[in-house]
Amino acid sequence: MIILDTHVWIWWMTESPKLSSPAAAAIAEYSIIGIPSISCWEIAMLVAKNRLTFSMDVQTWLKLSLEHPKIRLLPLSPEIAVLSTRLPKNFHSDPADRLIVATCLTYQTSLVSKDSLSQQWGQLEVIW
Repeated sequence: MIILDTHVWIWWMTESPKLSSPAAAAIAEYSIIGIPSISCWEIAMLVAKNRLTFSMDVQTWLKLSLEHPKIRLLPLSPEIAVLSTRLPKNFHSDPADRLIVATCLTYQTSLVSKDSLSQQWGQLEVIW
């Protein structure tokens, strides 16, 4: 299993050219694609703030995307919540990114992300 950052999930599902070749290859290679549950909230917030639009209601988009046979929605467990607060304070100020990274560490798997802070951290394999 690999885990997708929120933007990667959107780009993969919408077949965006923004998705890098190594990211697309990694997604194709794995039979299970983990989606942290916080990504659903993050997408809904982007839509609510008019920073993201879909051709359908966001709840419908999420439902249809989560029905993809490779996708597994990963719950926000107490362990992930606590771990996200124990990451270095200078790592990331965005709570969603902290929760996504904590999810990767909990599941001991790589993250597919364009996020430069996650890539530079060095404590997690980040594919981009």
